[in-house]
Formats: sequence, C-alpha cells, structure tokens
Amino acid sequence: MRYNYIESGTFLERPNRFIAYVERDGRTETVHVKNTARCREILKHGAAVYIQKSDNPERKTKWDLIAAVKNGRIVNLDSQIPNKVVKEYIEKGKWFAHVTQIRTEATYGKSRFDLYVETEEGRKIFIEVKGVTLEEDGIARFPDAPSERAVKHMEELAGAAENGYEAYVCFVIQMKPIRFFTPNAEAHPEFAKALRRAKEKGVGLLALDCIVKKDSISAGKEVPVILPEDCLQKSAKPLVDWFREHKRDLPWRKNPTAYRVWVSEIMLQQTRVEAVKPFYARFMEALPDIESLAKASEERLLKLWEGLGYYNRARNMQKAAVQIMEKYSGRFPDTYDEIRSLSGVGSYTAGAISSFAYGIPKPAVDGNVLRVAARLLGIRDDIMRQDVRAFMEAQIELIIPKDAASDFNQGLIELGALVCVPNGEPKCGECPLRPYCVSAEEGLTGEIPVRSKGKSRRVEDRTVFVFRDGDTVAIKKRPGRGLLAGLYELPNVTGKLSVDEAGAYAKSIGLTPVRIIPLPEGKHIFSHIEWHMTGYLIQVDELEKRRTEEMIFAVPKEAEQKYPIPAAFETYTDYMEIRLGQDKFIQDEKQEAKRNV
Repeated sequence: MRYNYIESGTFLERPNRFIAYVERDGRTETVHVKNTARCREILKHGAAVYIQKSDNPERKTKWDLIAAVKNGRIVNLDSQIPNKVVKEYIEKGKWFAHVTQIRTEATYGKSRFDLYVETEEGRKIFIEVKGVTLEEDGIARFPDAPSERAVKHMEELAGAAENGYEAYVCFVIQMKPIRFFTPNAEAHPEFAKALRRAKEKGVGLLALDCIVKKDSISAGKEVPVILPEDCLQKSAKPLVDWFREHKRDLPWRKNPTAYRVWVSEIMLQQTRVEAVKPFYARFMEALPDIESLAKASEERLLKLWEGLGYYNRARNMQKAAVQIMEKYSGRFPDTYDEIRSLSGVGSYTAGAISSFAYGIPKPAVDGNVLRVAARLLGIRDDIMRQDVRAFMEAQIELIIPKDAASDFNQGLIELGALVCVPNGEPKCGECPLRPYCVSAEEGLTGEIPVRSKGKSRRVEDRTVFVFRDGDTVAIKKRPGRGLLAGLYELPNVTGKLSVDEAGAYAKSIGLTPVRIIPLPEGKHIFSHIEWHMTGYLIQVDELEKRRTEEMIFAVPKEAEQKYPIPAAFETYTDYMEIRLGQDKFIQDEKQEAKRNV
C-alpha cells in the first residue's frame, strides 16, 4: 500500500487522542492522528514523523500523521491500513489458495468482521484484523490499553468457529523486525484470556510483521504468536522463594560482576559444577579482569584452561575481552544486544550475564531449563528442535519477574540441577513447582523431555608415542586450526600400530629406538569423534640429533608447568611423569601442605 504527498516533520506534542502538533519547515502544523491508541513510546517530543497532506481542501486539519521513527526504524501508525494490508496479502495468494471472493466489513449475525473470504473449495472464512504498534525489545503486544471491543470480537469469532465457519484473528504488526507477538496481559488480562478461549474453540491466530517505508507498507513475514502459559505464570514466585532458600554456595555467586559471571558460565558449559570450582578460582586469581585476559599470552591462557576441554571457549573469551577493550574502553557492556555481540557469546550466556549481573529480564535457557520447562508445560516435542526451544524461551521471557530476574533464572537452572534431574526419577516431592507441573500431574516425567539423539561419533584408532631420551620427553604443537588447535600433544599417528610397526615409525622420523614397551590402551571422547588409542613408551638414543619431525624435548617439570596438554592424553601422562589440569594442582597443594608441616 502506498501513500501520496508524504513529507517529513518533527513531533512536538499530542494534546488529545485525535490531533498532534508537528513542526514542518519551521512551522507548527495541526495534524490528525490516524490512531487513537496511546503510542506514548513512539510519539515522543523530537521524534521524526511522516505526514500526508489531505486531498480534501475543506478539511480543517490539512495533514494526517502516517508514521514515526522509533529507535531507527519506521513504525506505521495508520489504524485504517491493517485491513488493506491483509486484503492485499490474501489477494496475492499468500494465505489462502483459490480465493473467489473477499468482502470487507462482513456481517455475521449481530457481529461485523473486517474481512470475509470464500474459496473454490467452499471454505467460508471470517477474519478480524488488529493493528499493532506496541513493541518492546522485539516483542509486539496488543492492546496497549483495555479494549472491551477487542474482547467482544474474540467471543464473536469463537461463536462463528463453533458454527462451522473458519475464523481467524490477524495481528498486523506495523513495523519490523519482531521476534514474536503476545497479548498484553498486563494492560488487559481479559483480552489475553479471551484470545486463549477463542483459540481453544478453533479460532486461528496469525501475526504478520510489515515492511514499512515513509510512503508505503506491505505485509512481511509471519511471526510466532505466544500465549502465556498459566502454569508458568503461577510458578514464578514459588521458584524465586525456593531458590533464595535452597541455592548452593558457589564462588561466582559472590560479587556477581559481569566478568565473574561470564567466566563461570563459559567454564560451566559441558562441565560439572564441582569440577569447575578450582579452575574458576585459579583463573580469577591469574586473570582477575578484562584487561588481564585480553593481554594474556595464548599459552598461558590455555594452560589455565588445561583439563576443562573445549579450548575454543577460552580463545573466544580472549577475543571478546579484546573487543571489550577496543569497543567499550574495557567496560563490560550492560545491554543484552551488546553482550550478545561478543565473540563466543550465545543467547544463553548473554541471558545469564544480563540477568545475573544486571538484573535484565532476559531468559537464560540451558539444558536444565529446557528440561524443567518441558516437564512443566507437558511438551512432547523434541526439545532439540529450534522452534521448540524458541517457543520455550519466549514463554519464559514473558514471565520473568522484573524485580527478580537473576533469582528466577538461576532458580530454573538450580531446580534442573538438583530436583528436576535427568536420567532417572525427578524429585517431584521436593519440587516447589509440583502443583503446576503438567508432566507430574499426568505421570509423564519419565517420558519428558523428548530429546533426539545426536549423530553417532566417528571412532578413530590412533597410536600414541611416549618418546623418552634420558630425562626428556617429546611433545609437539598441533596445527593452529582444527581439533585441539594450538595445544601440545604426544606424537601420534592414525591407525593401530603393532610393536614392530611402532619401531619402524620411530626410525622413519630419524629416531633410534632402544627399547619399546607397550602401554595400556586409552580412550577419549570428543563431541563428534572418539579416539581409541594404542600406546608405546619408546626409549630412544640421541633424540635431538637425527629427528626429522618438529618436536620439543622437555623435562617433565617444564612440560607440566609451561605447555598446555589436553586431557585426551591423560592415559599416558604417568609415563611422562607429569600431571594435567586439576590433578597437577592437587599434587602441588599436597606438596605445599607437606612443606608447611
């Protein structure tokens, strides 16, 4: 839909629902507002607006307010345009096929709906259209104030559906982009209830965002319609109360600055809480702030991470620290979108930092939370599907208490870790959300959540060599890209070599094997591959003189303290006389304790 005679102006004020004052070319114009909604978050003093000159010379107000700019995007405010947008959308065949008739202002009994559609197949369809201009953080809501008329429309649509007609309500969101639409239960709870009742009686729900320019508007794409689930809404306060009483004493919960929360959340990915605690303490002592992390050498960083695995997590943290130093002058960003833009930070981590450190009501949905939410809602769909996850994230975002975002999000995570546990019977008798849980009520906790199995890991045979020459042991640096990139490893090759083949390999790289001792077999599981390892301790003569491969010859203490060696090789570190990761630090602590006796 296009507009003619559009000019730009600056919004000044709105003395009542029907008119506004706009500055245009240095003059103050009285402008008709084609939208009786409040629009307070859009029509602010100084906002850029677009106005249309009336083609009626007799009209008192010569201009109509068509659109305004909010946060850099144009929002169409014309309340008469959504019906035309939907009609055009149908005419283009984007909703129904084989349409034979479209009528506007269609009467049904004592009701009047915006559109009536018939198709060649005999479908008879009533549609009520609602324009939406209220948006916050990508969530569109309707209405922006109580609307008994809107409630009545939902009841009338439900009646039409019960009498055999197809019935729809279409929410035309007069802007983009939009993450999802939800009824504004805070402004008008009765409308939210009426919309849910209408859906239960067969009324279809559709929401469309719009491509808006200063002089045009057209339908964009469908966006999800999220109806708040009652069981989740009732769970918020009991969950927060439970968490405050039962939360674990964890080091990162003390003084939860954004940096401390960030480090802990990255470490906790794929790693148990108890295992993370000592690593977290050492990391924070060595790199206590963003600047120290940004400036740390890669080898020092990876050595601190040694034993945690998934080393790209540490590299991405350092990249993000550099971003923060360069873009934010070393100050950790304090908005969700800025946090989400950091290297290696996904929606979960951004939500955790936003809510734990700053109290911003954004969801932090990890595996624990997916399990809790799926059981609460009785969701039998695969929680690994992106649309299912997005649905649950949206449901959770709608009910996060604004004054307790941190405790609510941490409460969901804690509940999943301690009570609503996986791989066995959840402790429903201890759960504060038991009265609201669909799965517990219907005896489905053993079946929910549904989680598809990932791809089976590829098994790879490898032969690992512990080359010893006197007091030194050979290690080599892995390539800068790929699995275990940039870490140090024991020399190894693909395949399962025999003793004779191991000796032949040593000779092929310029070593002279003096003695070959078979070692125990080992296994290490990565996310996508599984190593089955055969090992040999090979005493060699004059290791450094004739070798043809790039290696480092280090005494055990140097290897242990300086070079980051992944846990994949822990089966063979005893034969190197070193300890990795946490084992090394436990050994150091024991030795320190002995010295202090």
